[in-house]
Amino acid sequence: MGRLDGKVALIAGGAVGIGEADCKLFSKEGAKVVIGDIQVEKGQKLADQINKEGGEAIFVKLDISKEEDWKNAMKVTLEKFGKINVLVNNAGVSLGADIEATSLEEWNWLMNINATGVFLGTKYGILNMKDNGEKCSIINRSSIDGQVGESGLFAYCASKGAVTLLTKSAALMCGEKGYSIRINSVHPGYVHTDLTEKEAADSGLSAEEYFAKVGALHPIGYIGEPIDIAYLDLYLASDESKFCTGAEFTIDGGWTAQ
Repeated sequence: MGRLDGKVALIAGGAVGIGEADCKLFSKEGAKVVIGDIQVEKGQKLADQINKEGGEAIFVKLDISKEEDWKNAMKVTLEKFGKINVLVNNAGVSLGADIEATSLEEWNWLMNINATGVFLGTKYGILNMKDNGEKCSIINRSSIDGQVGESGLFAYCASKGAVTLLTKSAALMCGEKGYSIRINSVHPGYVHTDLTEKEAADSGLSAEEYFAKVGALHPIGYIGEPIDIAYLDLYLASDESKFCTGAEFTIDGGWTAQ
């Protein structure tokens, strides 16, 4: 028996990094997986790999900042699998700049993806889950930077702070309306992904130098790997977390304990 037997999961930003780890782990635990991403080649390759290994997965092109893409992703999911039980709003971008160095164009670009994208995903997740009669879960990817500030990641912090409270408000609404939908936010510390590779480049350091620098700032002594976050997502996707909603789940190697 898998922990997600009988569930259908859509993972936005599922082609690489934490999203890829989610797709592989969820499939191993029995879920039918929909991989949503703008990276078509990588997403389709991952779907093919999961199917080859005995799972069941499809890919759908999904730009999370576009409402029509969300409508289509939900339509494709329902046509293929008949329902949706789990949505992971994982996709996001970063920008290594403080407030003085952030242009309006950069601010709007980042907020449109990180904040508006999660709003759209959460909205359409609720609309397509609320009447299916099963326990459902939405997992929104925030960050430690949605809990504490970092001067050099100004717009990113603002966007992840928006995700934190967006999640709580939507979770309260689902409870008030009697929907069987739990909504929680997950707050990773630094994790070795393409996103942190970009942050390394923005900082002017090599990836090795950057990861050594930020790893030392985590009391545990190193940065995380995508699978570390995927296991927390698995708990929230499963019915094991049936009493959890509107909560912040911090997984940061002790960063915010300081």
